[in-house]
Amino acid sequence: MRAKASDAKLIDLFLDMLAAEQGAGENTLAAYRRDLTDLSDYLARGGLGFVGVKTEGLRGYLSDLDTRGFKSSSVARRLSAMRHLFRFLLNERIRSDDPAAILSGPKRGRGLPKVLSIADVDRMLTRARELAQAPGSSGSQRLRAMRLYCLLEVLYATGLRVSELVALPRSAARHDARMIVVRGKGNKERLVPLNDASRAAMRDYLATMETLTQEKKQNGTSSKWLFPSFGESGHLTRQHFARDLKDLASAAGLAPRLVSPHVLRHAFASHLLHNGADLRIVQTLLGHTDISTTQIYTHVVEERLKSLVRDLHPLAEK
Repeated sequence: MRAKASDAKLIDLFLDMLAAEQGAGENTLAAYRRDLTDLSDYLARGGLGFVGVKTEGLRGYLSDLDTRGFKSSSVARRLSAMRHLFRFLLNERIRSDDPAAILSGPKRGRGLPKVLSIADVDRMLTRARELAQAPGSSGSQRLRAMRLYCLLEVLYATGLRVSELVALPRSAARHDARMIVVRGKGNKERLVPLNDASRAAMRDYLATMETLTQEKKQNGTSSKWLFPSFGESGHLTRQHFARDLKDLASAAGLAPRLVSPHVLRHAFASHLLHNGADLRIVQTLLGHTDISTTQIYTHVVEERLKSLVRDLHPLAEK
């Protein structure tokens, strides 16, 4: 058990480094903690810990993941966490070697993201608008429908991460702003433009919410969040929005399994690129630090280039 306690301390030190030096966000840190705690639990069963384990012990853990039915993508993520940890231990001179340096993970191709067509997104927006304007709804039903419509319009207009979207401040909907400041991964801020539809949806939703909640305000104060809730965070959760989105997909005649906040973020990027946007611009809008992350969408650019050559080249066959 001494090894286990030592591992827990080393995980804390490693996560402190990620937060301080690399600006890792809460979700990233939580994922690293889960993965490394699982590795520590496995090693502890054999009386080992991070300081004493050899390469073969780490290979045994990867085999154990395979036995437990982990997907290759999940195994690759755990291997990445291991490599980062043991590189940190080596740099901090807690270990004199790096047992994870020569490990190889499962071979896997980088899958293309699921993307909704423009027509599919339009169907969802149309259905969400109809629900928001449905006659005979109670105040709370109308507000919830308007919230979902607002969330959808803003998500498709900006490509925000779902964690960024649900945590938008109330001020984002005021003053008819054409740009909003978004706080993303690593607490980094970026400016994201809004289109007319998303601005109108935010303005109408906020006006309705303020009217309906006027009597419930205490001491003249109100939530600082655009999408408030009674939960611990104070704002709508990612999981709640994802469930509402799947219900909307079903109501719009789409398969719920194909729709999620992240899929709509992909749709935003893919549709921009298909219509001629520059990859670097899309990288900035998505908040990607590295262009290689955005390059998963290059298949969209390649298809557009092929169609341009086919349709516009003077010697192309007609």
